[in-house]
Amino acid sequence: MRFQGVCYRAHDPRWAFTPTSGEGAAIHGGRFNPKGVPALYLALTIEGAVLEMGQGFGLKIAPCTMCSYDVDCADIADLRTADGRRTYAVRPEDLGCAWMNHIAVGGTPPSWTIHDRLTGEGYAGILVASYAPGASTNTSNLVLWDWSDRPPHQVLAFDPSGRLPRNQASWS
Repeated sequence: MRFQGVCYRAHDPRWAFTPTSGEGAAIHGGRFNPKGVPALYLALTIEGAVLEMGQGFGLKIAPCTMCSYDVDCADIADLRTADGRRTYAVRPEDLGCAWMNHIAVGGTPPSWTIHDRLTGEGYAGILVASYAPGASTNTSNLVLWDWSDRPPHQVLAFDPSGRLPRNQASWS
């Protein structure tokens, strides 16, 4: 499917100069990307971005820079519904696995096999329910493994007045 819309992400302010980077996710891996694989995790709502940023911190979130993105991305697998998961042969327990526990014991999280299979089939990313504590059943994320500033996998940070820093030394 093709996803077109506005998405959101709460950044560590140190990295606000690279709002479309997925390198942070590559350092340790994430729920849907193995270590060493960049991924861009975007929420479909502002509330979802705040929940994702605050994971594991209860009612507290670290200081962050909130950004919005204009997304026009083809080759997306929608895994938010039972029909979508059936279409792509994805089990709900693999999506919601305790991925960090698998890594801690030297295993491979089942959610990483979703990445491996779907990228091998040419998918640029997935739409999935949020697994952040406190997320409602309507809170969803777009996880991208292939994106750029051009179609067919276009993601543009919305910064019309140039407020985002250009590098780590450019904060005013």
